[in-house]
Amino acid sequence: MTLEEKIDADMKEAMKAKAEIRLSTIRMLRAAIKNLAIEKKAEKVEDKDVMSIISKQIKQHKDSIDGFTKGNRQDLVDKETAELKILESYMPKMLSAEELRPIVSSAITATGAKGRADMGKVMKAAMEEAKGAADGKMLSQMVAEELAKLG
Repeated sequence: MTLEEKIDADMKEAMKAKAEIRLSTIRMLRAAIKNLAIEKKAEKVEDKDVMSIISKQIKQHKDSIDGFTKGNRQDLVDKETAELKILESYMPKMLSAEELRPIVSSAITATGAKGRADMGKVMKAAMEEAKGAADGKMLSQMVAEELAKLG
């Protein structure tokens, strides 16, 4: 079962259960997937593209939560947090810092990075190897630290 099929099945379950927040979140996600399919002129969207869409939406929700927290809008913080949990359920378990270190090291070795100027190449290689299971900020910070050690 592809990720897109799982999302469709979950939407049907949410409709039957009358879970409004879950249903609206999944509908929003399906709309983004359909838009990408139209943009790519494809029948089906690959799982990696769906994961990319989900991670973008997760980032948007985290940014919204920060903004609503600063604006003292607890009602909106609660809604965004609930939607965020639903979106995160479709992503693979995020790798810990200990699990990321070898990925960063192998990306640095594979790209032949010499220092900070090679950050982009190393990030690209590390993100591909992590396959969406890495927090971008943590990975970026770790790559920067490792490259700083190189000089």
